[in-house]
Amino acid sequence: MAAVTFDFFFDFSSPYSYLASTQLSGIEGRTGARARLLPITLGGVRKETGHQMPPPQQLKYMAEDTSRWAQKYGVPMQIPAAFPVSTILPLRACLAAIHEGKGEPAMRALFRTYWVEGKDISQVDVVEASLAAADLPAAALVARAHVQDVKDELRKNTDLALKRGVFGVPTIFVGERSFWGNDRLEFVESALRQAQLGK
Repeated sequence: MAAVTFDFFFDFSSPYSYLASTQLSGIEGRTGARARLLPITLGGVRKETGHQMPPPQQLKYMAEDTSRWAQKYGVPMQIPAAFPVSTILPLRACLAAIHEGKGEPAMRALFRTYWVEGKDISQVDVVEASLAAADLPAAALVARAHVQDVKDELRKNTDLALKRGVFGVPTIFVGERSFWGNDRLEFVESALRQAQLGK
């Protein structure tokens, strides 16, 4: 019988996506479900939904709030000096890694490089170094990031997200039930347990 899966829509530009990503393996271990990683462009979602960048007051609150969540999870985090940055290259490189069955380590490495080390992941050399540090074929993955089918897939993932009603990240789907935000992971886990019982 196929394992229960859940869809994890994310963008490396999102601090809450980083926080949620640190909890995926725990959710998988406790529920037996498996995450399906779906990189998307938050900028593309915002453009289609009319959402703008948060105002300075919200960004200040976000910095404090994400710090609290990082402490709760026991994970390192900082707001990078270069924020926001274009995440198109790392998103495409992550998609290339997903094709090779290496999506999870690539995602973890790139999130860590940006949200823990504070490095500018819009830069090719930074992305390559991040992937290489995770023992991944960095040059090959970055090369694949420039291939048309990978570019098209990132657009298709973003279109799929919009079609399914995504307006921000992280958004997680258990079946057709959506959960937006790092603070909804408890509900995600509960829905996955219910899905396992209904198999």
